[in-house]
Amino acid sequence: MHLVDIGINLTHDSFDRDRDEVIARAQAAGVDRFIITGSSVEASTQAAQLAATAPGRFFSTAGIHPHHASELDDSAIGALRELCKLPQVVAVGECGLDHFRNFSPPVDQARAFHLQLELAEENQLPVFLHQRDAHEDFVAILGEHMGGISRAVAHCFTGEREEMMTYLDMDLYIGITGWICDERRGLHLRELVSEIPDDRIMIETDAPYLLPRDLKPRPKSRRNEPMHLPHVLETIAECTGRSVQELARLTTENAKRFFDLPAGSQES
Repeated sequence: MHLVDIGINLTHDSFDRDRDEVIARAQAAGVDRFIITGSSVEASTQAAQLAATAPGRFFSTAGIHPHHASELDDSAIGALRELCKLPQVVAVGECGLDHFRNFSPPVDQARAFHLQLELAEENQLPVFLHQRDAHEDFVAILGEHMGGISRAVAHCFTGEREEMMTYLDMDLYIGITGWICDERRGLHLRELVSEIPDDRIMIETDAPYLLPRDLKPRPKSRRNEPMHLPHVLETIAECTGRSVQELARLTTENAKRFFDLPAGSQES
């Protein structure tokens, strides 16, 4: 398998001690390309710098998570604009709305979301989206920009069928994580994934978060790693009746198309 982890927080400090080993374990498991998530100006800059160390294997996004929306001033949007010019930056985000905690006021979140969608339009980059407890406002804002946006993915989708169908009707891609492996909160996803069209599904770990709960043996550490992406893939395959090999091919082709990734050396 040649899998793409479309969402990994590889600059997280939990990886500082063994980042190279984490990537080596992932590659041994069949994960060989990584989209490193940016969630603030600082994190996006670090993600771009890390991505530059392994061209063709590491890529990054540039954006402001809604938790940090209040930080998006003129200087910050200027910094993101410069990052978007870099060849390793392949999407704008993680951006969107999060009304679950409202670490930034909703009005600031809406403003930051609009500005980043405009940035994606300006640079013709796809958008890496976050939404929690804000579906209606999220759809309303996103709908104002979809005519000018090339592609968008609902990152780490955990919602219900109505939300998913709305996103699919808007031509969004759907990112599935280890949430589907959680018997407490993710069982509904096991029924929904079969309704995601073949050309709209992608997979991600969101590491170091969302360690699949049904891993056996259970890792001693609660830190998730990209080497667990095949486990997510196998769970989806089981739920959809697809073969692991076919689903691997589909999700990888979708990621390559979505992020406009170059052909890897392993595909030459």
